[in-house]
Amino acid sequence: MAKNGNPKKSLRGQYEKSRRVDPRPITGRERPTELLEHAFGAYVGRQERTAFELMQRSMREDCSIFLTLSGAMTPAGLHQSCIIPLIERGIVSALTTTGANLYHDAHRIIGHAIREVNPDAGDLQLRLARIIRIYDLGFWEEALLDTDRLFSAIIRGPEFQRKMTTPEFHYLLGKAMFGIEKQLGVKQPSLLSTAYRYGVPIFVGAIQDGSIFLNVVKLRRLLGDAFKFEIDINEDVYAMAAVQHYCRHHFSKRMAVWILGGGVPKNYTLQGEPLLDQILDVRTSGFDIDIQFCVDPVDNGALSSCPAGEGHTWGKVSMDAVQTGSMYVHTDVTAVFPWLTYALFSDPKMKRKPRRLMDVLDDAVKFLDRDVARRRTALMKTIEWSPEEVPKEHHQQFVRAGGRT
Repeated sequence: MAKNGNPKKSLRGQYEKSRRVDPRPITGRERPTELLEHAFGAYVGRQERTAFELMQRSMREDCSIFLTLSGAMTPAGLHQSCIIPLIERGIVSALTTTGANLYHDAHRIIGHAIREVNPDAGDLQLRLARIIRIYDLGFWEEALLDTDRLFSAIIRGPEFQRKMTTPEFHYLLGKAMFGIEKQLGVKQPSLLSTAYRYGVPIFVGAIQDGSIFLNVVKLRRLLGDAFKFEIDINEDVYAMAAVQHYCRHHFSKRMAVWILGGGVPKNYTLQGEPLLDQILDVRTSGFDIDIQFCVDPVDNGALSSCPAGEGHTWGKVSMDAVQTGSMYVHTDVTAVFPWLTYALFSDPKMKRKPRRLMDVLDDAVKFLDRDVARRRTALMKTIEWSPEEVPKEHHQQFVRAGGRT
């Protein structure tokens, strides 16, 4: 006891050093950062404030920022209000999202509006009127049919007639959309064309689960062997790990992940680290900063809501991230992220030269290839297995009570 001192006194001393919750009256003249600093002192508000501090830290440390986006966020316009401006300021280095977000983004480009609807108005009546509903948003069914024609026409192009990864696919789509937007005089660009212009790779981990790919299915059935487009899933997963490995050894060598929602985009991004460390034996430490905004509970075993600590046990985020660099904000993305983006942009220093990771994608793959090649002898031992390796004492025979002897 003498060596450790008085535990009560030590704990009280630590408590005395902790931050006081003593907000000032709001006047309406505060800057966004000032309001976050003193008016968000507890509960989800404190989570929001801490997430914002980590967003600022991601930029101060010049992290390569991997952003994941799930849910129907482009119909809600979150890409227009937040994601595109973040890309244009060089903040987002790589994006992982769903095919649906990229598909629905195109409705507005070709002249279809997305409007507010009453979610309790009655879906049977909406179907009769051929109005598609996404909770409290709606659009004509014609928006889907016209968008299908758009993507079918684009993907028939000769540049698509080969095997490729999802970043390559979406880069080509973005290039085509950029040309269409110029031709139509579109003032608000799409997420695809913006990523193309700024060299931001777009990964889609479950590309077959989206309407863009449904049109690929149609093209294959209609055109047969003349249609040679194909997604290389193996190379796609490898490319994600390669980009992360490249960032770990280039730029500031720091990485952050900003997770909007959960789902496949979250894990598709995070799994790059265990692929490197556990599967390929290429040492890495995981993401340095981990921020997530999600409404899901954390205690049902779902991956969408698992916190950074759980991810650390898989090697997805670093020990430092768990201790000082992570925050799970239990809230709806659309309720807080526009406000946090506004607060971030209120500081003119929150911008930088784009990473343009799409431009170095091939270099990143070759960079990882070299490290994997050095480990080939050891890795070859990991692709063999025999039942004899399992100790017999690990298995016991159980006899059903009352059964035959």
